Amino acid sequence: MSMLVVQTLKPIDMSDLEQLKSEIEELNNQLTGNMMEDMEIRDKIHNLEMKVKGIKPMDTRIDCIGCGS
Repeated sequence: MSMLVVQTLKPIDMSDLEQLKSEIEELNNQLTGNMMEDMEIRDKIHNLEMKVKGIKPMDTRIDCIGCGS
C-alpha cells in the first residue's frame, strides 16, 4: 500500500488566491462530461487547486510538471 505525502508551499496573496479560484470556476464551466475531452481541462484544474491549497508532492526528486513546484 502506498501513501501520498504532501508538502506545504508558502502562502499566496489573497488577490492571487481569488484569481486562481476564478480560473478554476471558468475551467469547471468548460467541462463537457466526456472524459477524453476534459482530461486537459481537469489537469489544469488540479494544478490550480494544488496552488490554492498550497501543497505539492513531498518527494522533491519528482517535480510537478503542471504546477512547477
